[in-house]
Order: sequence, then structure tokens, then C-alpha cells
Amino acid sequence: MELDLEEVYKNAGALLEGHFLLSSGNHSQFYLQSAKVLEDSKTAQILAVALAQQITDAGIKVDTVCSPALGGILAGYELARALDARFIFTERVDKVMTLRRGFEVHSGENILICEDIITTGGSALEAANAVEKQGAHIVAFAALANRGFCQKNDSTKEAKPECKLPKTLPFFALDDFDFEIYEPQVCPLCKEGTIAYKPGSRGN
Repeated sequence: MELDLEEVYKNAGALLEGHFLLSSGNHSQFYLQSAKVLEDSKTAQILAVALAQQITDAGIKVDTVCSPALGGILAGYELARALDARFIFTERVDKVMTLRRGFEVHSGENILICEDIITTGGSALEAANAVEKQGAHIVAFAALANRGFCQKNDSTKEAKPECKLPKTLPFFALDDFDFEIYEPQVCPLCKEGTIAYKPGSRGN
């Protein structure tokens, strides 16, 4: 049975419609609140297993899954469990993504970076840079959902210029959610007089 990720998000009340401020500073009429999906452990397991299958089918060897805090932690942990891999996470210290809490990586260790949602991939790339500095080898990026800026592994949709993920590494995601995103100065929702708010992990 094919997984319908949009239906999963809708059923969890996690596909929100309104006027949202994204982490990038841009605005959108839609917002994916993955925490609402992942609060159900059975759903989280189903999604992680489906994502892990893509990765193993591609022949990617993963020793460790690393996620940027806070949003990627649940998705990354479940994916690590599905891949029978170790799990670690990075977090910002003075605005710099850092490996803390006694986590260590080894030279040549194969690490996959996992987020709940990839928009431009900025946070994922920061996490990758943090573990690469300690000698790790990044093998791939992954997310439950792709906002459509980056090209996932099995897609014919080309990456947009805003995508920050390296083109030399595969990016796995369960589905694309290609919503319109607006710069604040040209946002039609702002012109209608509504105020953008952020329901995500940063600032709320």
C-alpha cells in the first residue's frame, strides 16, 4: 500500500493553513507541523521505516544518523532505529550549530543528516558541517517531507537556486510539498492585512 504523506499530515492536523512566518523570514499560506505527526509513535515508526527503505534500497551505508535540534530530533531518532544505526544531534550555541552533550564522531564514520522537513536545507547543512569538522563522512541527507526547493532522490523536479544541500550527495524524502513562498515585501497575504505568525520551534 502506497504511503500518502499529505493524508498523514492532514489526519494529524499537521497541514496548517493561514499566514505563516517561516524560519527563512519568508511567508507562506501553508505550514507543516511535523511534531503533530510524530507525537503518534506508531505513525512515526511507519514513516521512518518507509524512509529507511529508500535509503537501504539505494545502497547507502549509514553508521550514524545526525539531526539538527530541535525539529529533526524525533524524525532522526526513529530513522536511526529503522536503520539500526546510532543517533546523535547538533544544537546551536551562540548561533553556531555544534555537537555537544558528550557526542563524538570518528574519522570516516558514515553519517546521514536527517530533518523532519527540508526547506532550503540550511540547518541540515550546518549540522553536516559540524560533524565533518570532526572527521565524519556525510553519505546523504533525509527528511520526512521536502518543501520543494531541493531535489529528492527519485524526483524529476530540479532543485531551485535557494537549495543549500550539496548536489553531490543524495537527498531522500517521502514526498514533496511544493507550496508558494513569498518574500515579505511581496506577500499577498500581508497585502490582505493579515499578520504572519510562526508556529514552529524557533520563536514559539
